[in-house]
Amino acid sequence: MVRQNTLDFAMSAHEPQFVFDLSGGQLALDFANTVSYRFEKATERLPNFRELVRFGTGTGAIPASVMTRLSVKAAQFPELAERALREAVQLRETLFAIFQAIAEGREVPEKALAMLNIAAESCTAHRRLVKAGDRFEWRWEAMDVYLDSVVWPVTQAAVDLLLSEELKNMRICASDKCGWLFLDKTKNHRRRWCDMKTCGNRVKARRHYARVKKGE
Repeated sequence: MVRQNTLDFAMSAHEPQFVFDLSGGQLALDFANTVSYRFEKATERLPNFRELVRFGTGTGAIPASVMTRLSVKAAQFPELAERALREAVQLRETLFAIFQAIAEGREVPEKALAMLNIAAESCTAHRRLVKAGDRFEWRWEAMDVYLDSVVWPVTQAAVDLLLSEELKNMRICASDKCGWLFLDKTKNHRRRWCDMKTCGNRVKARRHYARVKKGE
């Protein structure tokens, strides 16, 4: 997929922004879904580092304060930002390969699982167990220092999903053009579309058109 080389952080307040869809139901899946119509005319939703950081804040993966500092650092070190973006896209494709295979009942590619293991080992080094009131919790350390910190929570979310009971609810949109992944949390577990209002209606419209054309 083609990505822009620019790191244009000076976005106008009136410039329209893509709204990241969170219909995946889990951070790792929402990240894997940052390609629209993957199996048709794929549209890259992470064309630059700015959009990667915006995904992080839009999903709550990183705080807004971290976004500001990462943007400044990326503008100072554009080559490092480009590298972080390339690695993030590579992680996305790794996650897609893993969860697509699970959704389709196939064996998970060994190479993809090996790459996720490497990413998980790397991000674990940035987690610290801290005391928060009367309990303890994991926190990410120095997210505003490392340009790849946006994908730390994504990687952890992927690992958590692979280890959870929810994995059995993994699905891929029934549209042959979409490719978006999601967790089917419906009571009857018969959800077929990433979003009925988009892919569901589009497929139904095509079927209706085909029937009309045949004179049915």
